Amino acid sequence: MAGRGSRLRPHTLTVPKPLIPIAGKPIVQRLVEDIAGVLDETIDEVAFIISEDFGQAIEEKLTEVAKNLNAKPSIYYQDQPLGTGHAIMCAKDSLQGPAVVAYADTLFKADFNLDKSADAVMWVKQVENPSAYGVVKLNQDHEITELVEKPSEFVSDLAVIGIYYFKDVAVLKSKLEEVIAQNMMRGGEYQINDGIDKMRADGASFKPGKVNEWMDCGNKTVTVDTNSRMLNFIQKEGKEQLISKNVTLENAEIIDPCFIGENVVLKNAKIGPNVSIGNHSVVEDSKIKNSLIQEHSHIKNAALDNAMIGNHAKFNGEFTSISIGDYSVLD
Repeated sequence: MAGRGSRLRPHTLTVPKPLIPIAGKPIVQRLVEDIAGVLDETIDEVAFIISEDFGQAIEEKLTEVAKNLNAKPSIYYQDQPLGTGHAIMCAKDSLQGPAVVAYADTLFKADFNLDKSADAVMWVKQVENPSAYGVVKLNQDHEITELVEKPSEFVSDLAVIGIYYFKDVAVLKSKLEEVIAQNMMRGGEYQINDGIDKMRADGASFKPGKVNEWMDCGNKTVTVDTNSRMLNFIQKEGKEQLISKNVTLENAEIIDPCFIGENVVLKNAKIGPNVSIGNHSVVEDSKIKNSLIQEHSHIKNAALDNAMIGNHAKFNGEFTSISIGDYSVLD
């Protein structure tokens, strides 16, 4: 998660993309918790590969995510954007035993038993436009035999979503060491796929793990959509409290599903459906739906739909599909 997320600017100018909240929790926290739920076993360590300039406050938040799972937190730095293989090797001191490797800009929902007889599992999702993704090819034994990046001709409609399980991640580590030693670069980067190909060449068995839902957080539009979808999942599951008990309502209506954080004030407002409002925000004389508003922001005289507003922002106007970052003022 070392990249800042340029496609999600201005929101990632002050906060790295994996820390952007979805339904009240940072993306990376939801991802780690979802993986923990799928594995259904004790997690010993959570290692985060970040950029050193993320800062101490963000490192403390990540440490808290790991500790909430009673796991050891480890922080590693990727100082150059040299690809997924290089990023994984930045955490080489933690690469041993069974492990999950995940890119922290995607969320998923899954209900399946992990096939631990395989040497590795790659989570995949059936997609309508496979030419836009990296896809896997399967044999008759339902094993992955090939990885094809953005195929021009149909190979498979099972797209790789960027979450992997390794029975012993030390094997991947050794193969990525070979990739780097041999300077096997693609577009100036070392890729995890080359390490995986070397594992398969040595006879390692890779199986697909299918997910029911795959939600991207790449840009503002899909992030707002992911927030809406996640709110609906949470409401159906009934495992999280979405609306804080100390919300102040003055002539205000909330249409579920919505996440409303701590000490939020809603005055002369209609909120929802599919809205997340962060802690200590104020919304007055406004109608908001299908939108994501972060903490300590003040929204007034607004009619918002498909909007994303950062922390400590002020907005007073009649625009609808807006995207403004932290500390922005439109008054």
